[in-house]
Order: sequence, then C-alpha cells, then structure tokens
Amino acid sequence: MSLTVNQLQFPALPYDYAALEPHIDAMTMEIHHSRHHKAYFDNLKAAVKDSPMGDHTLPELFANISKHPVAVRNHGGGHFNHDLFWNVMSPNGGGKPEGILADAIVKSFGSFEQFQELFNNAAKTRFGSGWAWLCVKADKSLAVCSTANQDNPLMDIADCAGTPILNLDVWEHAYYLKYQNKRPDYVSAFWNVINWDQVSKNYQAAL
Repeated sequence: MSLTVNQLQFPALPYDYAALEPHIDAMTMEIHHSRHHKAYFDNLKAAVKDSPMGDHTLPELFANISKHPVAVRNHGGGHFNHDLFWNVMSPNGGGKPEGILADAIVKSFGSFEQFQELFNNAAKTRFGSGWAWLCVKADKSLAVCSTANQDNPLMDIADCAGTPILNLDVWEHAYYLKYQNKRPDYVSAFWNVINWDQVSKNYQAAL
C-alpha cells in the first residue's frame, strides 16, 4: 500500500555511498542523496504542510499535477524520481534482465541492444536537466522516453504516459564531479550498476 505524503520518511540508500564505485563515485552519491534528494524531500513536506494534498499518495497527486502548485510538481517529482533511481541501482548490478521483463523488452523494442540504444539516446539528448525512463504503458507494452527537470511519466503534463520501472538522472549534479561534461560516458557507466532484479519487480508490479 502506498504511503501518503504525510507518512513518507526520508529513505536511506540501500547501499553505501561508495558501493557503486568506480562507475558512480562516492562523493557524488553522498552529495546527491544527502543534499539534493533531501532538499526535494524537505521542500515537498513544506509544500503540502497543513494542506489536504498531504493525505494523498504521490501517484495520486501526479495524476492531477497540473492542478497543484508548481512546488508540489518540482519537489514531489524530485523525491519520487530519486527514490526510484537509488533502488534501480546496485553494487551487484549490470548484465541483462531475464524472464518476463527480457521477453517484454524484445517484444517492444526488437532486442535488448535496440532498447539500450533508445534509452541511451533519450538520456544523452535530453536538453538541460531531466531524466530518461523505461515505462509500462496502459496497454502493458514498454516505452522509452525522457522528461525535463523533475517531471515523470506519471504526471498528467508528461508527453509520455506510463508507470516508470527504470530511470536515469541526467542532471549535471548526478555526474559532473566524475564525468564533467561527458554525459555519454556516465550514461554508458550506468549499465554496469542497473539492478535488473528490482526493475523486474517494478515491471511485475506495474502489470
């Protein structure tokens, strides 16, 4: 059962800050989680304080985000997106998905390699700050897309509607200390830390 915004607690990382080395460095992880994500979380709590919005889950708010204050869109998205991001990575990640997710990727994209190319392009070509996504659409097929800033595919303002199961943060703060302006190198490194077991669980939940 999803928690309401009022019930949310700031999540600890499921691994140490240095656990994703050498692909994502410890200092980036610490700053990203304890400062950037924490700021989104705290600002989300402040944005819904003493408001009926706090009694809703984030997906419920996202479904009508165009009707809510921009602070809820930005900081709610910032919290949700990062919470998913930490959990789709693992120090034991990498490789390829198996089972029904692997089959779904081949069915939707032709091959894992074609999916990988689409996802890489979504991440590399997102102008400015944003995210790349793998989503389950309403018809249960898979889609790759990107969103700007802290938007996500659950929001009613998103160009690509769906349930996110994998995402990649392409804000500069996610990679600049290690990769500087070389976003493609960071995108390539991400494949070494993807937690396909968790992505598969996300896929089955979305179905």
